[in-house]
Amino acid sequence: MQASADSTKMDCLWSNWKCQAIDLLYWRDIKQTGIVFGSLLLLLFSLTQFSVVSVVAYLALAGLSATISFRIYKSVLQAVQKTDEGHPFKAYLEMEMNLSQDQIQKYTDCLQLYVNSTVKELRRLFLVQDLVDSLKFAVLMWLLTYVGALFNGLTLLIMAVVSMFTLPVVYDKYQAQIDQYLGLVRTHMNTVVAKIQAKIPGAKRKAE
Repeated sequence: MQASADSTKMDCLWSNWKCQAIDLLYWRDIKQTGIVFGSLLLLLFSLTQFSVVSVVAYLALAGLSATISFRIYKSVLQAVQKTDEGHPFKAYLEMEMNLSQDQIQKYTDCLQLYVNSTVKELRRLFLVQDLVDSLKFAVLMWLLTYVGALFNGLTLLIMAVVSMFTLPVVYDKYQAQIDQYLGLVRTHMNTVVAKIQAKIPGAKRKAE
């Protein structure tokens, strides 16, 4: 019963996180999304100028400076007003943060499933189980060599974060037009793939 309750709680928690992420990406709370988006960009731009160790150290110092200053301020305020409010972070210090064995097992199983599926897919592509899919993967890797020559990893990460916070809103606003163009591109790509399959021996799928 306890395991079932923990599983239900985790499902509700995951669903809640998913809804919060969607709300952030679609700017449903402009203030909250702006804070998260700005913080991520500030962190990534900081990493372009300083090492990871320096950025982590500065962030830790900033956080400690804020909490220590607030702790001292509240202590002085309580002494002056002669109140007994206690520790200002008492509610957070008493908050339960331990993961149960079932929760850890669930996360581990999800990670194992993802790793196994990724390894199987890479094996399928590198050992040419399907010639067309392997050719597509080779073209993608070839294109990434040019992308890597133009941008470093951090630049790509910054572009990914900006895209995450802009593309959903743009797609939501112009969904009909975007779907129309994507349909045309998909049709064209399917036509090209069909021609390649017809010309390359052994490229036809088993389903055919």
